[in-house]
Amino acid sequence: MKCRHCGAEVTLTLIDLGSAPPSNAYLTKLTMRRPEKWFPLKVLVCESCWLVQAEAYSRAAELFNDEYAYFSSFSAIWLAHAEHYVSVMVERFGLRTDSHVVEVASNDGYLLQYVKQRGIPCLGIEPTASTASAARLKGIETLEEFFGVGLAQKLVDQGKQADLIVANNVLAHVPDVNDFVRGFVLLLKPQGVATFEFPHLMQLIEHKQFDTIYHEHFSYLSFSTVDQIFRSNGLSVFDVEELGTHGGSLRVFARRIDTGKYPISENVTKLLDRETTAGMKRVVYYQGFQEQADKVKNDLLAFLLEAKSQGKTVAAYGAAAKGNTLLNYAGIKPNLLPYVCDAAPSKQGKFMPGSRIPIVAEERIREQKPDYVLILPWNIKEEIMAQLDYIRAWGGKFVVPIPNLSVLS
Repeated sequence: MKCRHCGAEVTLTLIDLGSAPPSNAYLTKLTMRRPEKWFPLKVLVCESCWLVQAEAYSRAAELFNDEYAYFSSFSAIWLAHAEHYVSVMVERFGLRTDSHVVEVASNDGYLLQYVKQRGIPCLGIEPTASTASAARLKGIETLEEFFGVGLAQKLVDQGKQADLIVANNVLAHVPDVNDFVRGFVLLLKPQGVATFEFPHLMQLIEHKQFDTIYHEHFSYLSFSTVDQIFRSNGLSVFDVEELGTHGGSLRVFARRIDTGKYPISENVTKLLDRETTAGMKRVVYYQGFQEQADKVKNDLLAFLLEAKSQGKTVAAYGAAAKGNTLLNYAGIKPNLLPYVCDAAPSKQGKFMPGSRIPIVAEERIREQKPDYVLILPWNIKEEIMAQLDYIRAWGGKFVVPIPNLSVLS
């Protein structure tokens, strides 16, 4: 396999999760009668540029299709995060009603709705029809396309360069990362700014977050590798912030190398040094991750088997992509986990890919009063525990599988 950034031969394995269907390919009653497409799920490390990347067996168009079911607006925490982001960016970069904001992977308009409320012209770019349609219902202009140099040039030709380009949780999702980044250089105005948010590879490895590995993620990103990718494609990183979202993310600020004037913050040097000190440019850093993932898997299986032997009932909450990775790697089926509740109507009535566990509304928990609720999207466990606090009335407990299995009263 060749590295999708630098082209070097890649042979070092971080983890091999066997095979699984795409984590957002939820099943309907009709598709339950058909075979599922399963793809290998193996992640390797480039020892030249240290880009951690999945072997690509599926095309982006197969993963982000018309039935894509992830809608950002169903998390109150994520909406609050987006609203705060807009407020901070407007103030920091002096955005006005004559500015132009573009979001790449704008989903259902969860963020641009706050830009629009301020009277700032904005444009969403979102390849999935389901979420793009939801954004248009909010009055947000949305292009249903994949982003890269080709689309960026079209927008430039139409006079639609951007003062701010937002790219939240999309950098890891693109198979051609070089073409993607070069598109930002084209689309930015000379003094424009692009911000990128993505889960931090350091947090993934140090906190055993292997369930965030799925086919939609082509790359797993350290700050130093992103800095290198950006520089080689015409962007300069001038600031970075560490966030608590998605189990530990980075927000990277970038400008055009040729025209951008923002000074480089000391945050950049500090984080680059931290990653180097942690050993992220050495092979040994990536060894042993497979064994850690196997322990998480085995501990969850042991818990579910023990609960069943004791006659205890277990439900799950959150039909998240990360939950599908975990359930499929562990081989968990409805006999051990009879249903998963989720707040998104787009998922209710469907079935988890691979495991084929039914997805139902939260009312099922109130009706059946399970002894345990397994929280699959552990990154928002506080929000979910507050929402389901009523299970404590019948002695129900919460279970969180990552980084170590924990039972919380």
